[in-house]
Amino acid sequence: MPAPLLEINNLQVDFVTEIGTTTAVNNISLTVNRGEIVAIVGESGSGKSVTSLSILQLLPRPPARYTNGEILFSANGAESLNLLKQTPEQMRSIRGNQIAMIFQEPMTSLNPVFTCGHQVQEALRLHLKISGREAKQKTIDLFRQVRLPNPEQLFRRYPHQLSGGQKQRVMIAMAMSCEPALLICDEPTTALDVTVQKTILQLIKELQQTQQMGVIFITHDLGVVAEVADRAVVMYRGEIVESGNVADIFSNPQHPYTKGLLACRPVLHPKGERLPIVSDFLEHNRSFDPGSYTQPIVQPAVVKETEAAAKRPFIQVSRLNVWFPSKTSLLGKPLEYIKAVDNIRFEIYKGETLGLVGESGCGKTTLGRTLLGLIQPTSGSVYYDGTDLSSVDAKTMTQMRKDIQIIFQDPYSSLNPRLTIGSAIAEPLKVHNIISGSMQRKDKVIELLEKVNLKAEHFHRYPHEFSGGQRQRIVIARALALNPSFIVCDESVSALDVSVQAQVLNLLNDLKAEMGFTIVFISHDLSVVRYISDRIMVMNKGKIEEIGEAEQVYFHPQKEYTKQLISSIPRGIRI
Repeated sequence: MPAPLLEINNLQVDFVTEIGTTTAVNNISLTVNRGEIVAIVGESGSGKSVTSLSILQLLPRPPARYTNGEILFSANGAESLNLLKQTPEQMRSIRGNQIAMIFQEPMTSLNPVFTCGHQVQEALRLHLKISGREAKQKTIDLFRQVRLPNPEQLFRRYPHQLSGGQKQRVMIAMAMSCEPALLICDEPTTALDVTVQKTILQLIKELQQTQQMGVIFITHDLGVVAEVADRAVVMYRGEIVESGNVADIFSNPQHPYTKGLLACRPVLHPKGERLPIVSDFLEHNRSFDPGSYTQPIVQPAVVKETEAAAKRPFIQVSRLNVWFPSKTSLLGKPLEYIKAVDNIRFEIYKGETLGLVGESGCGKTTLGRTLLGLIQPTSGSVYYDGTDLSSVDAKTMTQMRKDIQIIFQDPYSSLNPRLTIGSAIAEPLKVHNIISGSMQRKDKVIELLEKVNLKAEHFHRYPHEFSGGQRQRIVIARALALNPSFIVCDESVSALDVSVQAQVLNLLNDLKAEMGFTIVFISHDLSVVRYISDRIMVMNKGKIEEIGEAEQVYFHPQKEYTKQLISSIPRGIRI
């Protein structure tokens, strides 16, 4: 029997700092064979990325230390190499050539000052020792292979001129350029739309099959695992808690942590039902019965008119246009426009959650910010509780800011790293002079922290001291400080682990029931939108494709575009 392509034996990785030693990976063992896709699954902090970076020796030493174990790599039938014992020069010849890696965020992986073609061409010339002309032609062929439009034009474009999905395909082309034996994919589709994600997954699968590569696919998305992987390895706190055939793990999970990851996906639960979280299974060892989720929870043939439809609209949007100049004359006169929002009209009712879905570039975020008055419309009107936002002066708009808030996708970039979270949450109270005394403001902030399941002692900590899910809760607490009546959630759970996502969705439902605010929930994840929304509005190229009851749109879409979005959801999460 041939040796595995990659074999990790008893690997232990520690991080040694002034405050002590932290074990990130604790004596794990796994193998990857040629032509096989092995998924490594787990939440943030479980050790997935540390494992993948160890393979290529990309962890900084110090503070990283390989305390124990070996990583054996055998390409093309050659004798196995222990990658942990290779010199930096030897590793440089292996990286990108025999082992390639696709990172989660292509914008930070691509050099912004070089064209996309130059960067792929550079890798080819370095490893294959070919001429510039040959490297350019091979790069264009690779761009065509990964289905990039107009490869010759994209060769000359810079990363900022490409969409997220296109940048990710450039990274795949670069990774595939030297036909590696092993490809490591570190969360390559986490922030992508479902349609782009489906294309990327199909592409990786096709390339793996045609070139008989071994693939390590790192993700926290179990639907993606079901779509592409042959075997799965589940990691928790630096250890492998379960591994095996994907079908077996999905149908009969053994470890409580795996059961929790599978059970907390919103698609498995009807609206209003509290989502389970991983700790429910770890602490109470709850059971998970996959058989109970084999059919959709609700499949209405006819949806009745909601009570909301009979109420007075809270927000009215009429003939709204938001255009951005894309081409100007020498004198600066706009000649062509990008129609981010193109002549749309709809209404939002008091106390409802309206889900807003569509691909990147469809106008979701632009519409959300226009509803808040953060972007001025080109034409049309937005009425907020009877007031036309375009007609109010700056002073009135400042007063109205108390009632309209936004929760951003990336909480870290929306928090000041120099302010403690207590100060960050207290700031809007101070700006709007809601509570004058510092002690009273502190008491109110602590009350808000406890409302979002954080503790009073967190008041003096800084944003970097919290996990992604905790930071998202901090941003929610800040948005709620002024007791708003309208909140826009802009992709606020898209990058979170499934269990953290479940906690945040539970929190939003609890707070909405308690405080009665209205939500526009922007997301490209239809499964999440279906769970949390009363109605769903689907956008495409600045226009409204479809709007209706959440269950109706999800289970019985009327438009081809909506059907395409839903069909692109990985089958592991679509029931």
